[in-house]
Amino acid sequence: MSVQGARAAAYEVLRAVSGDEAYANLLLPHAIARQGLDAKDAGLATELTYGTLRRRGTYDAIIAIAADRTVDRIDPAVLDALRLGVHQLLSTRVASHAAVNESVELARRNGGGRGAAGFANAVLRRVSRDNPGHWMERVAEGARSDDERIGLTTSHPVWIVRALRRALTAEGRADELPGLLEADNVAPRVAMIALPGLAEVPDDATPARFAPTAFTTRGGDPEHLIRETGGRVRVQDEGSQLAALALSRALPVREGERWLDLCAGPGGKTALLAAEALAHGARLDANEIAPARAGLVRQAVASVPLEVEVSEEDGRERAARAAGEYDRILVDAPCTGIGALRRRPEARWRKTPADVPDLTELQRELVLAAFEALKPGGVLAYVTCSPHLAETSGVLAEVTRTLGDAAEELDARAVVRAVAVDDIDLPEQADGSLRAQLWPHRHGTDAMSIALLRKR
Repeated sequence: MSVQGARAAAYEVLRAVSGDEAYANLLLPHAIARQGLDAKDAGLATELTYGTLRRRGTYDAIIAIAADRTVDRIDPAVLDALRLGVHQLLSTRVASHAAVNESVELARRNGGGRGAAGFANAVLRRVSRDNPGHWMERVAEGARSDDERIGLTTSHPVWIVRALRRALTAEGRADELPGLLEADNVAPRVAMIALPGLAEVPDDATPARFAPTAFTTRGGDPEHLIRETGGRVRVQDEGSQLAALALSRALPVREGERWLDLCAGPGGKTALLAAEALAHGARLDANEIAPARAGLVRQAVASVPLEVEVSEEDGRERAARAAGEYDRILVDAPCTGIGALRRRPEARWRKTPADVPDLTELQRELVLAAFEALKPGGVLAYVTCSPHLAETSGVLAEVTRTLGDAAEELDARAVVRAVAVDDIDLPEQADGSLRAQLWPHRHGTDAMSIALLRKR
């Protein structure tokens, strides 16, 4: 068993995320392979990586206290070693001496030798002298406001805390904020999909609560199941499945319909739409502006015996070339991603409030362009992996105001309820819109927002 290798893999990913804005989910499998880890140590590397990323804000506050300096004054390579060490000391059962010694060695090798090692050793030993409860009290005492205290103790930037509170308040559920913040810091169960008409939910699996295509396994690496089915069974968040099914099942499908997934990367929803299109005699096109992500879309749909053309251009331009051509269009728009913090914890440290105006403007332009590409009677699904009201209610309000009588908002909540296997709690929105908002703490899914517009 190579615990040291698991630490090395985790540290490699943490450095790439911090220094190069890499994505942990893409890098971690390669880091695990390079270290030659078995399944048990790969699980440890995964927990160390994602646990450290989820709690980074809290750990930085603890490190600042223990080091008696702000973290921006600490060498980045040493800081990542400290974060990994603090996570092991306060949130795992790793022996304290091992957590300290191995993290000090990482700091020595990557952060400048003996001086870096001595500094890391002093900080980590100071952290190890007190329990997690004590450190949380000290972190809370240093907060300048209630929201900062919440943010520091739950490892969420203050702007995200406030955005999530506003979104819950819009449903009359502000009291659910602590549960939501807690859910963001818990590793989610791996949700799987069996593409409808092409694969069956395994007999030994547990069907999901809501999406009829979703299930969970008893644990372990799902890669063998994915390979055995040629990709017709794969990993996909249940909320993502519900978003795609809301479009394909909003209205009965007429044979010969044309569908478009306008912002398709990395292709999970595209594959589900392709399976649905195949089952109903419809055709599907896809578009993704980033070539690498377009490649992932092609891989995702390869398991579906349906010819899917994948274009690589700006979605606004792609839609403009297709005026009145499509019966259904999915706009899974670029967004802050704060609805997927369980699975992509680094997203909380990437975006700032300054990113929101540009993203909402892009979303508005994509939805309006896509609406023009609809045939009369066609349906558009505007989806974000974010509950931020500016990205959901705000964009929807601007779009419907611009389109006027040309657009009819369909009841997305009713559609999702009709798709769902069990009763699903989808409260009304304060703005009167009919969009459906999913939540990690309430539904066990990413916080997907789903709105449906029909062209009159």
